[in-house]
Order: sequence, then structure tokens, then C-alpha cells
Amino acid sequence: MASSTSSQPSTQKRQPSSLNKIYLILYNFLSAVAWSVVLGRTISLLASHGPEAVYLGAGEWTKWTQTVAGMEILHSILGVVRAPLFTTLMQVASRLLLVWPIVDVFPQVAISPWYSSMLIAWSLTEVIRYSFFTLSLSGFQPKPLTVLRYSTFYILYPIGISSECNLIWRAIKPAGEMHPYFPYGLYAILAIYVPGSFILFTHMMSQRRRIMRNLKAQSVKAQ
Repeated sequence: MASSTSSQPSTQKRQPSSLNKIYLILYNFLSAVAWSVVLGRTISLLASHGPEAVYLGAGEWTKWTQTVAGMEILHSILGVVRAPLFTTLMQVASRLLLVWPIVDVFPQVAISPWYSSMLIAWSLTEVIRYSFFTLSLSGFQPKPLTVLRYSTFYILYPIGISSECNLIWRAIKPAGEMHPYFPYGLYAILAIYVPGSFILFTHMMSQRRRIMRNLKAQSVKAQ
């Protein structure tokens, strides 16, 4: 399910091994760079040529960047990070659904402004998230970045979810032209989005409360 703080490699109470730590720093750094490209291309194309040009200029890069992010499911299964498997699976799978069965099969839906808003929500979220983990694993944890990491979902998550649902809805008609039963599958996916979005949003709210409590406690100790 989409957007806001999807598939996170969470910070660990136990210290990762040196090799594991180097791998995670590299993975998060490269992911931050890749999503920065998505963000830059999307904004540039949107501003210069309109939403119709975004898919042609950023769609392929986004598709493969998100596909590589499927590694986070393996990270959770193998214990590379302590991210909960269920929420990681939901977040990654919903995005893979959008970039492959929806947009890749029905690229005509991507001329909609909703595709651009989805990419902006995704890429902003991921640039912040991966930058946060890169710095945290490197021994730095700037408070402003931490606040951004655990607060921007209040805005970006609704934008991402509404954009995703709109694109799925737009794919229903061309899916029906491909096979009469395909629209029913898309209706089912939209029905799943409602409880799924609630689960992920409340999960992120719970995370934020815990992190903000820790930040407040650290500030009190520092005084």
C-alpha cells in the first residue's frame, strides 16, 4: 500500500554486524539517490511539459527503482533488518502492483496528474526515509530529519493512497477490454485498500508516538 513510510528497514536495538551495516548503508544511500532521480525528473517534466510527459521521462526509472525495493521483503525475512514482515509485504506489494500490472500494462492511465502526484508522494517519502537510515547507520541522527521522517506521512500518505486508488480505478475500463473478469480483481484490490490503508496509517502513527517520546526524553536529559 502505498506511500508514506513504506517497507522501512527499522533501526535496531542490537548492533548489526560490520558487513551487514556496510551493506545497509550502501543500500539506503543508493536508494536515496535513485528516488532523488525520480523526484527530480517528475518535478522537472511536470513543470516543463505537463503530467502527460512524466511517464515517458520517469516511468521506466521508477518501475525498476521500486522493483529493487522488493529487496526489503527479503531483508525482513532474512533478519537483515527488524522490520515487521506483514507491513513491509503490504507496502512493497501495493507499489509493485501499481508499477507493473497497472501502469506498465495500461500506460494510458499514467497521463493523468494522479500519476505525477503518486510519484511525488513516493519519492519525497523515500528520499527522506533512506537518507534517515543512511545517516542513522553512519552514527548521525539529525533531529530535523527524524521529525520529517516520522511526520511527513500525515500529508504524503493520503496523497499517495488517493493517487494509487485513482490510477487503479482508471485501469478498470481498459482491463475489462482485455478480459471481462479483470475488473472484478481491480474492484477487489480497491476494497482491500480501505482496511489496508488504515492498518498502515495507524502503524505509522504508533511509530511516530514512540519516536517523538524518545526525542523528548533525550532533550530532557540533555538539559
